[in-house]
Amino acid sequence: MMRFLYRTVIGRSVLKCLVSPGISRVCGKFLSSPISRWMIPRFIRKHQIDMNGIVLPPGGFTSFNDFFIRRRLQRLEPAFADDTIISPCDGLLTMLPIWEDTRLAVKGTVYRLDRLLGDSQLAEDFRGGMALIFRLTPQHYHRYCYSVNGTILWKRRIEGKLHSVRPLALEKVPVFVENSREFQVIKTVGGLMVQMEVGALLVGRIMNHPREDRRCVRAGEEKGYFEFGGSTVILLLKKHIAELTDEFKIDGNKEIPVRMGQLLGRI
Repeated sequence: MMRFLYRTVIGRSVLKCLVSPGISRVCGKFLSSPISRWMIPRFIRKHQIDMNGIVLPPGGFTSFNDFFIRRRLQRLEPAFADDTIISPCDGLLTMLPIWEDTRLAVKGTVYRLDRLLGDSQLAEDFRGGMALIFRLTPQHYHRYCYSVNGTILWKRRIEGKLHSVRPLALEKVPVFVENSREFQVIKTVGGLMVQMEVGALLVGRIMNHPREDRRCVRAGEEKGYFEFGGSTVILLLKKHIAELTDEFKIDGNKEIPVRMGQLLGRI
């Protein structure tokens, strides 16, 4: 299916229809309706999802999306030291340097950092730094938290066409250019960093919690969740802002499984 959608003329035409706002809204309403509940047991079996430690609502989940954004019984407590950097989610982590020409390589494809951020000056600030890319698969927990303690300076949402973040799609499609994304610029004890969420095919919606006027954030504080769809979280670190632990040295050739709250390093 992915080869058909991304590598054929007819497939690209179908994909253009699939990612239209109207189709996305219809799919979203279906997945949030009670008639989608039949999908839950099948999804659990197919992806071998461990339901131990998950909050089960009285009467069960009301819809597939209700299941997809399930909560854990034991939640992460935001009580980390100010110099701590933790994993914001469960996922597969890739670490890549942000090169001098401000281009970012992800899964064998090169993207301009200024296109990713929609801001050339902000991209310049992160030259020589590091990108931590967390890819969530269907079996992962789709809630995510803040990775550091700090203060939100500003935030931005960039609308875009939603494409799949599966590896096959990444061969042909500039996922971080075409996908919708949201990010916050956060001031930490050591300098600025960016935490970004990227949506995906069809109904891969980013649902960040409203903060009203609260600007201070704590590592481990829940930031939001992804509704159904493959999803990605990205951390951008400025040059010399952080020292990662020994197990997280830069290696763009492999993905490392991580858990939400896992220590990544120190600012």
